[in-house]
Amino acid sequence: MTSPAHGGSFRVLRTAHVAPSSSAGAGCNPLPEATQPLTFLDAIWLIRPPVERGFFYRLGDGGGATCDVDVALSRLVDSLARALHVFYPLAGRLRLTPGKANRYELFYQPGDAVAFTVAEHDVVGLDELATDVRREVSKIAPLVPELPDGGAVLAVQATVLLPACRALAPGVTVHHAACDGASSTHFLHTWAAICAGAAATPPPPVIDRTSIREREDIHDVMTARLHDHVKTTTINSPDVVDNKLLATFTLSRENLQSIKERIADVATRRGVPPPWCTSVVATFAVIWRCHVRAALGAGCDVEEEPRNHGRRAHLLFVTDLRSRMEPRVPDKYLGNCVGPCFASAPRTDIAAAGADGLFAACSAIAAAVDEGTRYDPGYWDRYREQSLEVSTSGAPPLSVAGSPRFRVYDVDFGFGRPAKVDVVSVAKTGAMSVAAALRWASLCRRSGWRGSGGASAKTSPSRGRRRDPVISGIEYMSIAGPPNGRLVAQGRGRAPRAASALLDY
Repeated sequence: MTSPAHGGSFRVLRTAHVAPSSSAGAGCNPLPEATQPLTFLDAIWLIRPPVERGFFYRLGDGGGATCDVDVALSRLVDSLARALHVFYPLAGRLRLTPGKANRYELFYQPGDAVAFTVAEHDVVGLDELATDVRREVSKIAPLVPELPDGGAVLAVQATVLLPACRALAPGVTVHHAACDGASSTHFLHTWAAICAGAAATPPPPVIDRTSIREREDIHDVMTARLHDHVKTTTINSPDVVDNKLLATFTLSRENLQSIKERIADVATRRGVPPPWCTSVVATFAVIWRCHVRAALGAGCDVEEEPRNHGRRAHLLFVTDLRSRMEPRVPDKYLGNCVGPCFASAPRTDIAAAGADGLFAACSAIAAAVDEGTRYDPGYWDRYREQSLEVSTSGAPPLSVAGSPRFRVYDVDFGFGRPAKVDVVSVAKTGAMSVAAALRWASLCRRSGWRGSGGASAKTSPSRGRRRDPVISGIEYMSIAGPPNGRLVAQGRGRAPRAASALLDY
């Protein structure tokens, strides 16, 4: 594999190819050749860029062998081979189905393997990378691998952070057409459990795509888009992440409760029932409203600006369909089994001052959740109509990647929990990613927040205030929510455009 074209601070040391292997060894229990045809739910993701996720670990906290980076790398390779034996389609490649012009499949044959790159990075250390403050995306992007040519659907990279060699940054890149987030994080948890020597590992995946009832009409549309899609190198160009910033923002339990109360107050004032508002819905509402206001620019009178009249804002997120399809799809199904939810509202409503904007955003999101989770016979027909509406709206929707259910901060390879997890690919797609936060206390310490009920939001040094943080040029945000109800948001910004306050509700 060609080494990524980055500066001298990042060096690729070697690339190995890890093939599936059982615990008994490479010569035992060989896997036969196998194919898994893509379903229409997989085909939706054919033209989307791969998902890139970076983890940051401190070595030495666990004592013993975990302090030795070479031992840690060896364990990662050995356990990856064993995990791939269970998730063998991820070691295969994506190809056009023989004899067909518009259908694709995952093809595995003995000898297939996953590229495992070892690199080192010596410009910034873990404390600078695994932080909530604004970071340059260009310093994080080299830590995740590109998918090799030839249809590979999985690539792994382990970057040693110098000079102390006491930190390791595994990066994992997955082609979304191979599997959804629930499946890919199922793989990560399995790999980590094997590496850590856990007494029990997660249950194996269900590798049977006949579980999905096919929709040939949608499949045809998706593969036609692939054939019409002109591939360029733009998405993988280093320029894509230049001048972009990544930062983490936290909404505490108190913040979320305040948001819910403000939305309920608006409903009471209007004499209407309050919209369904969970912590995730409330957080989406805050971020969506901030995104819309930031896109309009600082000092803009939203309602008076003519360009906003009649324009709609869109938020796109997905819902897991495993429990909603007939027949029911197994929980551990390996593949894509998610459907879209479209939230839409007038731009002026979302960006309205005070709690009215939050109420509009929350109402639209709650309606999208209700429509998406019903999964009635007209679901996919509405999807095509909504896709057309979004594509002709003149501006791409804000989209969501990930889920708090994936528990990425529980991915422990035996080095302890990660100090930080980033979905690096959102810097290329403009999405906001969602993940479970590590610990509220550590987040507060890293952010410098000492209040009892505020947010660990990063502020602009020249204009920010602790209770009213300002973010320069929000282009996307990603949110993370721990089990205790607190949520963390990550955002990418480009200076010098100004943005609205994160907690300006």
